[in-house]
Amino acid sequence: MAARLARRTFLAGAASAIAAPLLPGLAFAETPTDTKLHGLSAFGDLKYPADFTHFDYVNADAPKGGIFNFSPPNWFYNQSPLTFNTLNSFTAKGDAPPRMEMCFDSLMTGGMTGALDEPDAVYGLLAESVTLSDDRNTFEFALRPEAKFHDGTPLTAEDVAFTFNIYKDKGHPDLLLPLAQMTEAVAVDAHTLRLSFNGKQSARTILNVAGFPIVSKAYFEANSFDSANMKPPLGSGPYKVGRVSPGQTIEFERVADYWGRDLPVNRGLYNFDRIRIEFYQDRQAGFEAFKKGDVLYRQEFTARVWATGYDFPALNQGKVVKREFPAEKRPSMQATAINQRRERFRDRRVRLAINMCFDFEWTKRNLFYGSYDRSQSCFEKSDYRAEGMPSPEELALLEPLRGKIPDEAFGEAVVLPVSDGSGRDRKLLGAASKLLTEAGWKRSGQFLANDKGESLSVELLVDDEGWIRIASPWIENMKAIGIDASIRSVDSAQYGARQAEFDFDLIVMAVSFDATPTRESLEGIFHSRSATLPGSRNLPGTADPGIDALVEAAGTATDRETLTTALRALDRVLRARQDWIPSWYLANHRAAFWDMFGYKEPKPDFGFPVEAMWWFDKDKAAAIGKA
Repeated sequence: MAARLARRTFLAGAASAIAAPLLPGLAFAETPTDTKLHGLSAFGDLKYPADFTHFDYVNADAPKGGIFNFSPPNWFYNQSPLTFNTLNSFTAKGDAPPRMEMCFDSLMTGGMTGALDEPDAVYGLLAESVTLSDDRNTFEFALRPEAKFHDGTPLTAEDVAFTFNIYKDKGHPDLLLPLAQMTEAVAVDAHTLRLSFNGKQSARTILNVAGFPIVSKAYFEANSFDSANMKPPLGSGPYKVGRVSPGQTIEFERVADYWGRDLPVNRGLYNFDRIRIEFYQDRQAGFEAFKKGDVLYRQEFTARVWATGYDFPALNQGKVVKREFPAEKRPSMQATAINQRRERFRDRRVRLAINMCFDFEWTKRNLFYGSYDRSQSCFEKSDYRAEGMPSPEELALLEPLRGKIPDEAFGEAVVLPVSDGSGRDRKLLGAASKLLTEAGWKRSGQFLANDKGESLSVELLVDDEGWIRIASPWIENMKAIGIDASIRSVDSAQYGARQAEFDFDLIVMAVSFDATPTRESLEGIFHSRSATLPGSRNLPGTADPGIDALVEAAGTATDRETLTTALRALDRVLRARQDWIPSWYLANHRAAFWDMFGYKEPKPDFGFPVEAMWWFDKDKAAAIGKA
């Protein structure tokens, strides 16, 4: 789940403990090993019984048909909303179009179409059931014999075993890292898969990997897995690749004879005959396409446009709906990464000084139209956000790390400085200058330099012109205290390559975690294991034993209270280290769409995949001339 500047990505995982049907409240360690489970959940019961017919938040009788042309608000793996040069979404190479995952099935529902009204549950898709070994290190999945690929060939356990093995060897970091402790993926027979781990994995690992897209062994034995090309891989899901114009447009066509269309986990979903994505390098060009009706749905991420731009004929005539939907109840982070692979950023005082130059209060009033709130946490909008002094339970995790983590982690949770809103707060800039002096940076002409004569240069890498407007005052404040600061705007392909290779000083990432974050999703951003892995989301290069220990503590949590304690402790240390500078967040989704769709309300609490849940309404479309 590849996040780039100002882009929103989802770290798909699932839960951390298994609850057997009809056996309330069982922890993972107590789950019986002779029971075939139809679903997996963390810290509690599954909402839906084995004989459920559909999820409550869908319209099980939704009509099929129509087209949904939209601008994706989130994406996974190596995907990009600005361009694409490959149709393989599961490797770190290239930029793939969003929603390629809709062409593939998984063992259990995962990603954006899991059980979206539960915080951490998945249910069988390719797998009818899963059975645990006594030591909880081996899992046997019974596959549905009717599963097949789009060419009519059967999808077997051989394909599933091949998938996990090739992901572990050559997959995107979001797929590779969770499989680090996997020792074996074996087809016992055509419809039985055995996954084995070495005992070092998190209890949640299995629930993460159960949602991975399954690929065809035959296809990738005949075609290179880790090459970027425009040949659509063979899939098995509700959609397949249709018309493609590289870098410009992709259409996904609904598979009319999709083998899994009547499964309870799919009923009421995947209703559009075609899902179309058009790629615009410029945000304004994309907005103009929406105003004309070439794009039918968009979520608005530019405060200025939301406040002033939605005044055009179609909206004024009632053909376009502008409204807000509640955000998901899941932790999120939008923050600027400071790349500590570069020596000048390894001193925490330098990172603090860079942070102090950003005047959020001025930016909110002058550029955001008052619409955003300042983020403080790496787990914003959740119970995992640290507040006040550490609890005794948090201190029990932090004390063994004293001397290895910043002392600030033992006091009040670190909050970002509040400016006077002038745009150039002299007090804050003076404090930032003092920190840089203490760190050994002295004036040498216009800019600061160290004892080696190297200037303190800072470049913010962007691929969206909208960020130049937002970040320019920040850059000017850095220049005012002697930092040689600049913004570098590059095209999407170059941006993706530089991010994957960690070739930047500062870069912004936005990410949404699961309601119950997995160790694997945390490792991919914060753990030393991902610091040198090309394509990972550990953009600052965090490699700290204290952080690693807290990630491990979160990964081994056996109940929600313990998990919350571990994540709050982790949040305290991350905020004290200043590897990431949290930026801002919005409480709701700002959405606009042509009034030609049906949807069920209220939306589910833990996901908002409109392209999967909504449907084409012929009467509404006719009323606005879009039939």
